[in-house]
Amino acid sequence: MSASGQMRVGAERTEIYFPLLRNKRVGLVANPTSIVGQVHLVDTLKQSGIQVVKIFGPEHGFRGNQGNGDHVKDEVDKKTGIPIRSLYGKNMKPSAADLKNIDVLLFDMQDVGVRFYTYLATMHYILEAAAENNLDVVVLDRPNPNDHYIDGPVMHDTTLYSLVGMHPIPIVHGCTLGELAQMIVGERWLKTKQICKLTVVPCSNYYHGFRYQLPIPPSPNLKSETAILAYPSLCWFEGTVVSVGRGTSKPFERIGYPGYMNGTMTFNPKNIPGVSTNPPYVNQTCKGLEIKRNEISENQLDLKWLLIMFQAFPGEEKFFNSPQFFDKLAGTKNLREQVIQGMSEDEIRKTWQDDLNSYQELRKKYLLYADSE
Repeated sequence: MSASGQMRVGAERTEIYFPLLRNKRVGLVANPTSIVGQVHLVDTLKQSGIQVVKIFGPEHGFRGNQGNGDHVKDEVDKKTGIPIRSLYGKNMKPSAADLKNIDVLLFDMQDVGVRFYTYLATMHYILEAAAENNLDVVVLDRPNPNDHYIDGPVMHDTTLYSLVGMHPIPIVHGCTLGELAQMIVGERWLKTKQICKLTVVPCSNYYHGFRYQLPIPPSPNLKSETAILAYPSLCWFEGTVVSVGRGTSKPFERIGYPGYMNGTMTFNPKNIPGVSTNPPYVNQTCKGLEIKRNEISENQLDLKWLLIMFQAFPGEEKFFNSPQFFDKLAGTKNLREQVIQGMSEDEIRKTWQDDLNSYQELRKKYLLYADSE
């Protein structure tokens, strides 16, 4: 961090983006993490006389009261009276009708730096819809809490593209959403011939590797720094028989299943409205492992837990109980096949390296921040 001041997220730099919104009809893409200091961005905009005509809500909803995977309904925001259009239900992308009477789309959400986190897909569709409808997009950038390393298979198999992966980037991509927005537009990854008119408001006094404590959980099941840091290495378990602790007090801080023989603790998932709807093994006792902060690697994905759980499960062919979803999360069919074949962690990692090297070169073109202080 430079001596010129504290780190400021894009939303706090109102002197840059307020002039872009004055006398415009604004469509706001936001959730509970969209704050300016202690105040939600929508309230900040309204208090400043900026006209917000519609809100677009991602997975978990604008107010963050929807569980993982739950369809989010259209509604009217009770606090502001502004209509909310869901982008996590029947439609993932705004239609031309949704964007009628909107001049500019303002995007502000806290990401966690992982390809399968769905806020990235939401941003992609916002950029695409804006390009198709000749609208400006302003992205207010925020730090990436997992940008201190880059790792994982790069997604090349377009047959696996979905909300949990739709770009040729690794699982841990080392970019902020602002940088990725520039990459998506610059590499022409949008399925439209029109060019998106994009402005990114960067964080100030920020660099990759800056350790940023998120002031608000980015989603209902990432409640702690430990969960956020473990998430890249645990989420692919959701295509397997292994629970990641959804429906408990510590999701993404524990893994296990009923009958796991080597577990050191137990947990009992419950249905928690607005957080976890019908989680795996609901009301069943799971035996498993607690993930400690000091057990999480600082510079790479942790494959050890995947290999440990696979080797311990009786009946290897049943371990991947949702193989297609596992492949979508991994971004490749190779990882599942490599695990089944008994490849070691080092052997698996070597198969990623050439693609990671190529991605590192691509990434340099779109960086807004230095890779070290």
